[in-house]
Amino acid sequence: MQSFLKVFQSQKMVALLLLGFASGLPLYLSDRTLQAWMTVEGIDLKTIGLFSLVALPYSLKFLWAPFLDRFIPPFLGRRRGWLVIAQVLLVVAIAAMSLQSPKQAIDLLAANALAIAFFSATQDIAADAYRTDVLEQPELGAGAAIFVLGYRIALLLTGALALRLADQMPWNSVYLVLAAVMSISILFSIFAPEPVLQVKPPSNLAEMVIQPFQEFFGRSGWLRGGLILLFIMLYKLGDVFVSKMATPFLLQTGFTQTAIGDIQGGMGLIATIVGTLVGGALLSRIGINRSLWVFGGLQAISNLAYFALAQVGQNYMGLVLAVNIENFCGGLGTAAFLGFLMSLCNQRFSATQFALLSSFMAVSRDLLGASTGQIADQTGWPAFFLLSAIVAIPGLLLLPVFAPWNSPPPSLNRPGSD
Repeated sequence: MQSFLKVFQSQKMVALLLLGFASGLPLYLSDRTLQAWMTVEGIDLKTIGLFSLVALPYSLKFLWAPFLDRFIPPFLGRRRGWLVIAQVLLVVAIAAMSLQSPKQAIDLLAANALAIAFFSATQDIAADAYRTDVLEQPELGAGAAIFVLGYRIALLLTGALALRLADQMPWNSVYLVLAAVMSISILFSIFAPEPVLQVKPPSNLAEMVIQPFQEFFGRSGWLRGGLILLFIMLYKLGDVFVSKMATPFLLQTGFTQTAIGDIQGGMGLIATIVGTLVGGALLSRIGINRSLWVFGGLQAISNLAYFALAQVGQNYMGLVLAVNIENFCGGLGTAAFLGFLMSLCNQRFSATQFALLSSFMAVSRDLLGASTGQIADQTGWPAFFLLSAIVAIPGLLLLPVFAPWNSPPPSLNRPGSD
């Protein structure tokens, strides 16, 4: 046990916790928190669902990720330099949301949200590459858990704190406060240890754009590589259904913004911390493959907690259970999933390859998630959450292909990890 805990007790783990927080902070500001603002303003569910499209940069970030592998900023190094650039632009974009009005200029709101998503996706490229480069193979589970822990704390902050603040001040002011919080993350990047670059960065267009894909598919094979991308797209689809519509569902069910914020930010935060750390611990013990099986199954089952809440209505004990189960299982599943994605990356192209892999995960969140509002309108809440558990099954059915229970996970002899 002590040897396991030592993995968490290093400077790089502290840096990953803080960078995970910085990476998670902007996500809800163009998604769930924005959904709450639009719901309160009386925007219809179909429009709220369509706003998922503003998050397309998360799906397309592999298009500009090669530039973050190829070019090194003149300060702080290849990974931290790009982190700071993205974070400065994020502060400006988030602050600009304080000038928007959903009722009067929905197009400007969408454009501003799109800017946040673009700069946030760029920060994610740099943060994901940083995490992949700085961790050794035995640290993948702990590093994924710590990063997800910081990420989830940020999501709960921008969800719980933002909703609570929205009961005390206008939503425009809430975004100004969150821009100030985002500005602190710049310090996280400045003082984080820069990963040791043990390979030569791409030096031309072919190396920065073509070779990352050739290396990935050459190692996996074209058929297997394509199926890996399909697996990544489907694995968390059920979780996407719940996350996209949870806030509108809870508000329409009659729960107050303060109640939702308090429960998510209190017991929900504890459940996330426990789930993330347990996920990292179990991943180190049972391996990535078995973690994907166990945690993926729990993610699918956890959606039934919202199905039960939809049946009973405005029941605060049901709300407590649904939020805690979702957060705990989300922490488990994401820790295992990140470990799986990192195991597939080569350090020379880590920004591009991780961006490619995570972009396919974002496809289900953004493109497929865009229809969740319309589906909820047509099915009603109980059937919607039951459906969210069913759509998780196709991803689980692919596990025998990519993560056999009794076989080691796909691994890569990354430079410096031999």
